[in-house]
Amino acid sequence: MAQAEAEKIATLEAHGIKHVCCFDNDFPNISDNIKRAERPFLLAYKGNIDLLNDVGHNVAVVGSLTPDERISARERNVVESLVKEKFNIVSGLARGCDTIAHRACLDAGGKTIAILPTTFESVYPPENAALLDEIVKSGGLVVTEYATEPKSYKEKIARFIERDRLQAMFSRAVALIASHVKGEGDSGSRHAMQKAAEYNVPRYVMYNEHTDNTAPIFALNRTELETGAVILMPTTIEHINHEIFD
Repeated sequence: MAQAEAEKIATLEAHGIKHVCCFDNDFPNISDNIKRAERPFLLAYKGNIDLLNDVGHNVAVVGSLTPDERISARERNVVESLVKEKFNIVSGLARGCDTIAHRACLDAGGKTIAILPTTFESVYPPENAALLDEIVKSGGLVVTEYATEPKSYKEKIARFIERDRLQAMFSRAVALIASHVKGEGDSGSRHAMQKAAEYNVPRYVMYNEHTDNTAPIFALNRTELETGAVILMPTTIEHINHEIFD
């Protein structure tokens, strides 16, 4: 580990931010499906790191930065149903569907995991700093790969994409609420769904064939259905909970 990073970690720990390295005995278990090059080396965190070892009870919920009220209400119902089935909710603390996922989980009495694309000193969006604290206080987890700031704008953007892979890596399933396709206002959801497919993590989408079939914001959902994703319904949520997990 570089001296600068070691010094940074020491500073983080002085502020109550813990860290764990891939060589440590208490580093979270990672599926053999994950290439070594894609596995995180270091995790800085606040809260209950053991939740990352509870992959069988983690479901990632991802989606648009700008859902309308109807989509937001439907998402809250999905999250409440997942929490009722004893799932922890994983998301990225971003605006829109991520924030709704974390908030709905907390309101339903569940535990949620926020995976950051930033350091703890540069939480984005900044208005979610209070939500971050609430997640930790409720017994959840906030975690990031990053102890130092990006050296360029390109690296900063890349970290958002890298964050998306961790949502799939530490989840039993990934649930897409709503998103445009690439080039039409898509979100990081596309990257999370791609990684879920690569890691053999089941993919689910919120979709109503009668009301969502022409809506641009459900274009990624339709694409995912064409490549093996399953529509989220009460019966499929129960199926996620009862299917054999290895």
